[in-house]
Amino acid sequence: MSLIRRKRHQVWVLGAIAALAGIWLSLGLHTPVRSQTVPLAGGDTTIRNRTSTAYSQPAPNLDADTLALHLEGDRVFDSVFVTPPAPVNPGLGPLFNNASCTGCHIKDGRGMPTKGQLLVRVSQAQMPDSPPAAEPLVLREHYHPEAAVSLGDATSVPGIGTQVQEHAVYGFEPEAQVHISWRTHTGIYGDGTSFSLRSPQIAIRQRNGQPLSSSVMTSPRIPAPVFGLGLLEAVPEADILQLADPDDRDGNGISGKPNYVWDVEKQAEVLGRFGWKANNPTLLQQNAAAYVNDMGVTNPLFPEPDGSVEVSDRELTAATVYVQTLGVPARTLLDNSQVQQGERLFANTCASCHIPTLQTGNHPIAALAQQTIHPYTDLLLHDMGTGLADQRPDFRATGTEWRTPPLWGIGLTQTVLPYSGFLHDGRARTLEEAILWHGGEAEAAKEQFRTMSQSDRAALIQFLRSL
Repeated sequence: MSLIRRKRHQVWVLGAIAALAGIWLSLGLHTPVRSQTVPLAGGDTTIRNRTSTAYSQPAPNLDADTLALHLEGDRVFDSVFVTPPAPVNPGLGPLFNNASCTGCHIKDGRGMPTKGQLLVRVSQAQMPDSPPAAEPLVLREHYHPEAAVSLGDATSVPGIGTQVQEHAVYGFEPEAQVHISWRTHTGIYGDGTSFSLRSPQIAIRQRNGQPLSSSVMTSPRIPAPVFGLGLLEAVPEADILQLADPDDRDGNGISGKPNYVWDVEKQAEVLGRFGWKANNPTLLQQNAAAYVNDMGVTNPLFPEPDGSVEVSDRELTAATVYVQTLGVPARTLLDNSQVQQGERLFANTCASCHIPTLQTGNHPIAALAQQTIHPYTDLLLHDMGTGLADQRPDFRATGTEWRTPPLWGIGLTQTVLPYSGFLHDGRARTLEEAILWHGGEAEAAKEQFRTMSQSDRAALIQFLRSL
């Protein structure tokens, strides 16, 4: 365990002891924000921390039992898997992308568009004429076959599956190698100032050195931040569906729609709300899928063919509680006139998709229930245009549709991890670049930003940095 995480464990174990004694310690930067005049980003889960550890703090309103499970989950989230047999954390591979959760979600934040951080989802656009090649014994996304067909879910690529795994344990070979290059795009703001954008060009070579067939669809994706997710899980489904307008009946050019995905536990089609295309229904399933896809580690939702697992139900539950109960960083600079101006501009350009305020309903974790939160998302799919398209469907999400990502805490992205990228593949190096890549339903909003005065652009960006 890193020194930073070890210290964080020590601090919060002491906090748990104090809570049990009824003497909850005042921990400075880690205390909840209490003022009722401040819009609390995460409701009572909000923390006052704008440092490089801002994404990694427990919600301050957890009871003692939940805090203890959160701390256990913190350890599990840090666990580095090794090849079996081993006395501790066996089960890595034989094919994998990383050896731990924190290997991708560094300090619980956003990833970088680099090898080892950028995961590549793949699917076969057309069924091959010849029988599929034998695949290595690695479990991947095991959605119900009939549901996968009815939902248009990804078709496994022979020899690879639905995710390229670039690493292998001793005695095995990686499925393929991913090479990243960058294409530059230029443009001009309305005031004549030039800007430069970039997009990743992904080349995948198989074991034999040959490129993948042109019928294979690819989708590069960086890890997303994991704080505040339990609150999004607690937003009632009816509230999300109320925001949907797939036929744009109100004529505002925004037509958000829900994704419906396969729930492995329920064996049913349910609302998706997590992942870049809202392709996971619950945090438990998202974590379980990450274990098996990213690390090759089997678990209760995705076991070995004989039913055995390499991560116990207790460990999977603890890791899930960990990401459910991370606190949300409080906003800053609320009284700053430039930030206030930027917030007004944001409301007039971006808030149709990035809904500022949601209300949570019931949740098994009491700290997440009945909270007024400000995540800046509608959890719906939107057509973002050809510039951001990966052309790879994901359940009901088309190749041009992406889920509206939450914006809370986005101003701390590069404080937590310098050089982190924005958007699904990390192409945007700045918040300005992220906005300028918007298209499709967000084309009008992008153009409003592009044609703003320099001072208005700076104000809007400063507002985002205050989140």
